[in-house]
This record gives sequence, structure tokens and C-alpha cells, in this order.
Amino acid sequence: MTIPFEICEATIPELQVAMASGRVTAQGLVDAYAARIEAFDRKGPCLNAVIHLNEFVHDAAAALDEERRAGRVRGPMHGVPIILKDNFATSEMPASAGCAALAKLWPRNDAFQVKKMREAGAVILGKASMDDLAAGITGTSSLGGQTRNPYDLNRSPGGSSGGSGVAAAVSLAAIAYGTDTGGSIRIPAAYNNLFALRPTKGLSSNRGIIPYSHTHDTAGPLARTVTDLAVGLDATVGPDPADPRTRGAACRVPSFIGALNAAALKGARLGIVGNFFREAEDVEAMVVVEAAVKRLKECGAATLAIELPTSLEVADAVVWDFEFRFDLADYLAAIPSAPVSSLSEILRQGLFNPELREQLEHANTSTGEDSPEYCLTLARRESIQRELVSVLECHRLDALVYPTLRSRPPLIGGVSPKANTRLSAVTGFPAIAIPAGFTTDNLPIGMELLGRPLADDRLVALAYAYEQAVRPRQSPTTTPPLVRSRC
Repeated sequence: MTIPFEICEATIPELQVAMASGRVTAQGLVDAYAARIEAFDRKGPCLNAVIHLNEFVHDAAAALDEERRAGRVRGPMHGVPIILKDNFATSEMPASAGCAALAKLWPRNDAFQVKKMREAGAVILGKASMDDLAAGITGTSSLGGQTRNPYDLNRSPGGSSGGSGVAAAVSLAAIAYGTDTGGSIRIPAAYNNLFALRPTKGLSSNRGIIPYSHTHDTAGPLARTVTDLAVGLDATVGPDPADPRTRGAACRVPSFIGALNAAALKGARLGIVGNFFREAEDVEAMVVVEAAVKRLKECGAATLAIELPTSLEVADAVVWDFEFRFDLADYLAAIPSAPVSSLSEILRQGLFNPELREQLEHANTSTGEDSPEYCLTLARRESIQRELVSVLECHRLDALVYPTLRSRPPLIGGVSPKANTRLSAVTGFPAIAIPAGFTTDNLPIGMELLGRPLADDRLVALAYAYEQAVRPRQSPTTTPPLVRSRC
């Protein structure tokens, strides 16, 4: 008698073993994840994380099953169902960026990272909901509505990659991909007990992803385990000949799977950023992170108390408001069938989350890249990059450590806590989100490790060592294993 294979919390290596043994097929996995989407996203707790389903997914899975039967396995992602944030361009689904004004936007050509995912054998199951135009962190979409946090259905899942975070957290796919401009991968990871990496800027290409800021935008996976994160990263990093911003990646593309090392924390030097703990809004959340820092020490890391100098204040070093309306207009201009051509047109139509109006109107008045203010802000950004490298080198640090956010996930409709994610966003240095633990009311709290440029694999190794020792992952109780989702 064949024992059913349970996909809830299943890792990518476990999926590969099951497919290699003939216990499951890629088509069977698609059906199993689709059953969980129906049971938990559309019904039950109604998480509202998935905004589009790929109607051609069975054909893609069948072709990969046939390749496997013929003896060709492309790699660790072969036949693995994944979900993409709704700003990744794909040939078979719209890319609406969660915005009602872009509901019919269909680029038809795969984004660079999507092309690499397909080449690696991934099966694209669907698209995840997101905050309109990646402009928020509440998980609210004018097209898809409010996504709910599976750990407390009355709370925010974070954003703007909130749908991706929830999809990964409740096993609606093996992993999910998001984008991060100011914290939009790491915030949902913190709110959903996940691992996620904001890669070094330029380690992979954003070509084909609806932009917010070409200076700050990045993309990457959110995963329940570090091994799955590494597989997802290996499938998408690398230079794009059509994207000059990825030239630095050509000289050093790491193997993330090869970097996994359970002893990586032994002898590691970590700077604990006191500023970010003292500025917290939630004492209990900080206690959770402090306990996680203690576990890092128990794993062999040397921790040093660090105070970031005022010269590393990043509030005056963000350029996304200078770039957004121009980057968006350029993207839309390349798609002849685009339903709108500019941010101005979106604002005139009113087809967006009204809570974002002030923010979008401000961005729409930007003086752009030709202004002296833009040049001064870029210069300030470069100064911060140099200063941060100096801090890391002076103390011989592998990473800085701090809470991802200053409080637990807020109630839907409540005020979002301040995030500590901008230092990585401004500098372009890599930062990995790690589950720190839970509050007494069972809400996830995250912490972040920020490292040197192109030392992403070192951060993944440190996270893996922490994971192996602490096992911080806990599945939400609202989405248990589903008998009919077994395959």
C-alpha cells in the first residue's frame, strides 16, 4: 500500500526524493498544493494570498514529469511548484502589481528570473497578492483585497510581498518569491516565521519585474527552511547581459547550497546593533530577539555591542521617490497593450488603494534623476556605503544583527511598526531575515543579519547554522495538513 505523501511543511529535498522514487509526480504536487489553496486561501481561514492561478500549470508539470521519466533531471528545482509575487512578468498570467489599474497588464514575456526558474525546472503555480505597486507593507491590494496573517487572522501579513510570505508559510507552494525595495521581502518573513534574503544589489537581474526603484529594487525567495532558500537562490542568481547592474555578479556567483554549513557560527563575529533595540516599540518582541542572539552565542559566535554612528542615518539617502514614476512609465511604455501609461494616469483613474494616495501623489511630483537633489542623495548613499564597510572592517564583523521590526505584527487596519530594514535597502548590502521566536500571544518575531556586499552565501551559512541548532520554524495552526492534499 502506498503511503500518501504530505506536502504541508515538506522541503524541496523531500519533494525531490518523493519524485525520484516515483511516490509522487510534479502533476500530483500541483494538485496537492492547489487543494491547499482552495481549502485555506479561498475557503476556511480565507487567507487571500494567491491572486492568479496558472491555467497552463498541468501542461508544464506533465512535461517535467516526462523529462524525469526519460532520465533528465534539471536540478533541485525540477518539478517543484512555486508562487511568484504579482509583479514578476510571466508569459501565461497578468502582472498587475496588486493594482486595479493594472489588472489587464500582461507583459507576455518572462522576467529574467522567471526564465531562470523555468530553466531550473520550477513549476509556476500562480501569483501572490501584494500591496499596490509595492508601495505598502500591510498586505492590502486594490485588486485582491486584504491578505491575512495565518498566525493571527486579524493581523497583517506584512508587505509588500505579503501574499508571497503567507503562501510560503502555509505551504501553498514549496517556496515563494518576492521583491524588496525598502524591506518588502524581510518584513513578511518576520511576520510569517520564514527565512528570506534580500540579495546584494545586482546579484541577479530585476529585468521584467514591475519596478519601484532601479536603485533599490531586488528580488528573492521566501522559504520555510534555509535549504529551500538556498535552492531558490541558486536558481535565480547570476548576471544578465541585458542588465548592466548585474555586472558585479559576473565575477562572483556563489553556490548557496554549497555554502550550507552547520558549524558556520563557530568563530563568527556579530555586531549587535544597540540603537535598533533601544528604539523598539514592543518590549516583549525585543526580548524574543535578545533570546535569539543568546542562541547565536551558544552556537559559537562572538557578539559585540555596536552603536551605529549618526553618519549611518539613512532617512536622507533613499532615492525611490525620485525614480518611481519614471521607472514605472518606462516599464509600461515597453508593453503596447498596457492599460495605463503612467502613475499620473493611475492617480486620475483612482484604481488603487486609497490609503496610498498621499504617498503616490508625493512620488508623482518628483523632480527626477536630473535634479541636484537626486545627485546629492546618491552621493549621500555612497557615503553610507563606505561608512558601513568601515564599521564592518573595523570590528572584523561577519554581520550586523538587529530586530527586523520594532514590534509584533499589527492588527489589520492598525499602525505598522517602524522597520529596521532600510540600512540594507539604501546600501544594497545583503540582509537575511531569520525567525527569532514567538511572543506569548504566539506571534512571530524576526531578526536580521546584514553582511558585506556579495557575501550573501556567508549570511545563508550563518542562518543555516542557527536553524540547525535552534529549529525556530513553527507551522501556523490555522492551516494543518489536509488529507485530500496528500499525493
